[in-house]
Amino acid sequence: MTIQHWKIMRRLALLLALSGLTVTFSFPSLSPAQTDSTCLVRRYREGEKLLYRIAATDQGKERVTHYEAQAAGEVRKDSAGAYFELFAWSNLRINDERVTLPPASLKFRQRLSLAPSYRPAIPDLRRIHPGLVGPVVDLLTFYADVQLAMREPALAQPGDHVYVNDGNPNSWADGSRIVTGEDAIDFDIMLADVNPTDSVITLVVRHVPPAHPAIRLDAPWMRVPVAGSPNNWVQVASRDSGGFVASVGNETFTGSIRLSLADGRVLTATLDNQVDVFERECRDSSLTPCSDPIRYRIRRRIEIN
Repeated sequence: MTIQHWKIMRRLALLLALSGLTVTFSFPSLSPAQTDSTCLVRRYREGEKLLYRIAATDQGKERVTHYEAQAAGEVRKDSAGAYFELFAWSNLRINDERVTLPPASLKFRQRLSLAPSYRPAIPDLRRIHPGLVGPVVDLLTFYADVQLAMREPALAQPGDHVYVNDGNPNSWADGSRIVTGEDAIDFDIMLADVNPTDSVITLVVRHVPPAHPAIRLDAPWMRVPVAGSPNNWVQVASRDSGGFVASVGNETFTGSIRLSLADGRVLTATLDNQVDVFERECRDSSLTPCSDPIRYRIRRRIEIN
């Protein structure tokens, strides 16, 4: 995707991988690629080794899930001379239990890059163990945020700030069980700090509700803000017993990413993703004869080191 990765959320990818859903995305336009005149640039060395441990806690409506995994990477160069990082995954643990990965997952390689010309792609997540879907897409999300920042020439000095407007919906509906599934986000990016002493750059990337999210809100009650900004997340799911579960919410992400000032590689990162949800059980597709609402919060925290 030209900006194919900016909209990848673990929730959507998990649905794609486990349910075979078709996910469609829309993307904001990119600024011209950065040059070496900025501190935000990745300087690759062929053969460079990388090793990341990624951990996440996912607090849903009814349960909490934790995972840990390890990604071991090496910098390579393709036939056109473009650099990329190739990662193998291992040491997957879910809720503190070791997961034995099948051969296909052990052979799977994730290709990522922070090179300006790199065009990222979503790997075929259906080929890997479901427990690896979260780590793979979460790592991709961090790289997506960094590459988006690297394409913004205005991010040159500490305190510089860029807002990327989008607002268009991204859908994970399958037309049967998930009748409606959409979210919309803008990007608020800040070059928070450049520390020459420690040779560290700190980026803060916030995924925020647009002023006017173009998502489908079929009933008047769904348009009332759940939090302090417009609702930018909606899902309507059919029930086996009849009727629908209709949910609307306010979704935000805040990522803090530390990069090496020397070569631009990712050092550590955290991502806090939360959705404040207002949910009702409804009798029919009009979503108006509904039960009393319930409120809850979906929250994910991801760390890389």
